Amino acid sequence: DPKQQASQKSFELKARDGLLLHGVLTLPPGSDGKNLPMVVVPHGGPFGIFDHKGFDEDDQILAQHGYAVLQVNYRGSGGYGRAFQHAGMKQWGRTMQDDVTDATRWAIAQGIADGKRICIYGMSYGGYAALMGPIREPDLYKCAADYAGPSDLAKITRWDSQHRSELMQTWFAKWVGAGAEVAPVSPALNADKFHVPLLLAHGYRDARVGVRHAQAMHKQLRDKGVPVDYIEYSDTGHYLWLEKHHEDFYTRLLRLLDQNIGPGAK
Repeated sequence: DPKQQASQKSFELKARDGLLLHGVLTLPPGSDGKNLPMVVVPHGGPFGIFDHKGFDEDDQILAQHGYAVLQVNYRGSGGYGRAFQHAGMKQWGRTMQDDVTDATRWAIAQGIADGKRICIYGMSYGGYAALMGPIREPDLYKCAADYAGPSDLAKITRWDSQHRSELMQTWFAKWVGAGAEVAPVSPALNADKFHVPLLLAHGYRDARVGVRHAQAMHKQLRDKGVPVDYIEYSDTGHYLWLEKHHEDFYTRLLRLLDQNIGPGAK
């Protein structure tokens, strides 16, 4: 129903190093846009993909349940020229993550978001960023949700069948990194720094980001007593294609948000 759709507006800010960033802010229907619980949603990809105004399933379901939604086109995103995209080279978990943090803090400073009610959620690379967020910024996010995000970057070419070709290994080493240089930005290897409730979901048949990434992260967090809602969808892959999986995943996601930053939060 168009009358129930959340409103959107574009925004821009300067990152901590002066780089100009753009993004989209989605606000709940009828909201005054002030002091809202907020979900930060980094896009997948990450390189060459970008968020823009227009109907988006995640934006609408979250905003229509009362949450502001922040999407920033961090460095490496498409749509802003080659130099901007190349600025994300080997910056997973580093300046790319800083851009997400800077946009989140911008929304707090603008009075849009309640700084005590913020969670981060994403799919694929966005899921990776959702895992790294609480590791890099332990006091910023109250919860996190990841679908199909990689957790151990050093093992991508071993665990993910689509990354095993020589061409893909060369690309990954150039754009993301390899070996010891990616250990500091691999969530599963830094799980001791992760302390917020997590929804961790993955498709068992995922060939792009193997399910072993979720299993490794789950094991690390389970051993440390971190509350994790863990689910493997046995008959799906990198995307939530089936309606039953959509219903299950978004029910779990909304429950996580409601319990930590929404009406059910302590």
